[in-house]
Amino acid sequence: MTVLIRGGTLVTHENTWRGDLLCADGKIQQIGTGLDVPVNATVIDAGGAYVMPGGIDPHTHMQLEVMGTITSEDFESGTSAALAGGTTMIMDFAIPNAGESLLEAYREWQQRARNSVADYACHAAITWWNQSVAADMETLVNEEGINSFKHYMAYKGTIMADEAVLRASFTRALELGAIVTVHAEDGDAVFHMQNEIFGRGITGPEGHPLSRPPMVEGKAAKDAVRIASETSVPLYIVHNSCRDSLEVLSLARGSGQRVFGEVLIGHLLIDDSVYRHKDFATAAAHVMSPPFRAPEHQRALWQGLQDGHLQTTATDHCCFCAEQKAMGKNDFRKIPSGTAGVENRMELLWHHGVNTNRLSVNEFVALTSTNAAKIFNMYPRKGSLTVGADADIVVWDPEAHKTISAATHFQKVDFNVFESMSVRGCASYTLSHGKVVFTEGMLDVARGAGHYVKRQPLSNYEALANV
Repeated sequence: MTVLIRGGTLVTHENTWRGDLLCADGKIQQIGTGLDVPVNATVIDAGGAYVMPGGIDPHTHMQLEVMGTITSEDFESGTSAALAGGTTMIMDFAIPNAGESLLEAYREWQQRARNSVADYACHAAITWWNQSVAADMETLVNEEGINSFKHYMAYKGTIMADEAVLRASFTRALELGAIVTVHAEDGDAVFHMQNEIFGRGITGPEGHPLSRPPMVEGKAAKDAVRIASETSVPLYIVHNSCRDSLEVLSLARGSGQRVFGEVLIGHLLIDDSVYRHKDFATAAAHVMSPPFRAPEHQRALWQGLQDGHLQTTATDHCCFCAEQKAMGKNDFRKIPSGTAGVENRMELLWHHGVNTNRLSVNEFVALTSTNAAKIFNMYPRKGSLTVGADADIVVWDPEAHKTISAATHFQKVDFNVFESMSVRGCASYTLSHGKVVFTEGMLDVARGAGHYVKRQPLSNYEALANV
């Protein structure tokens, strides 16, 4: 398919200019002004619109088995919804149970992910340790194109990695040229507080944020930063939700340590009052970890984006329907943790970031695409408008209006935590490998059309210096 995008305002993380962009054979072939229209080319008139690299969501969980159930969103539906919102690539997770082979978990993940309609990559989680895990990490880096390893500091008794596991895995990642990521919550403290709060008779969703206060996130972030410093490996902290973890991250970056921070669109916009809703289903639908926080934390997170201490935006897209959330009807500890957002991330960040002058259009591109591509070593193939890059592009109408609703979204879940929020600025066209897959509300996708994106190790980490 050959597509000419004509007369748009092209935006990268650094520059903004008017021009045309020609895509063919899955790549960007030409960028200029007054480009000739090739025979049989599809022409998109982008006058009045922005032309940007497609979004990269660096944190999703499609088709994930957890707590005896499986997320409602599979890879086909999830990547379809992503494309409808201008996100052309997701980064998902292969998560073994404690004692399970890392390679086996990755192979199972690949079986599921191959149905993706958009591109996808994999982080591998380290949930236990022995020499077989060290060997599997090498295989994943050298043969399977994985250069990032996730560690859960929460979920005691299941997939939690203690300090010994963190230290061993961080050291091994450094040897292999990989980056380490952490879910920063003090699992021991959370476990204790969950049981203590439940024992006091607090059984509903309101117990969830009480058992995971900001201090447990801040403590875990501080521990992760310390261990990363002692092992000299770059660290990426996922879903920073509060001022406590942000302060730790900012201090580490200020001292010259290579530490990167991710924030979820939900943590920027939703506060903890949702857990006190009188309707169980509504309150439970918002249960995710870390939980939504008080408004002062949202203000701090926006400031973190503006100051450059937070480099990426994500969703932690992990969907459970009302029937699944009801597993915890009488015990908040049993409510599956996760919310949706892969379809709405970019339009919400645009509306609340660019439209309010909190962010420039160039910062928007960096936060939704380019920084993730750089940190996880996919740039300039991804996250750029350059000749030879993958033609993953979003044509963005800054004047389009939309009201978000579960009744109209493409996501495969019966609740939207952004229900009834109105936004101005949406994707009008999305291209994946040069094919128009979304046109003004209509999807045209093919199961399995997504490409698995292999990533090279970061041999000397110098590519991270300017992120």
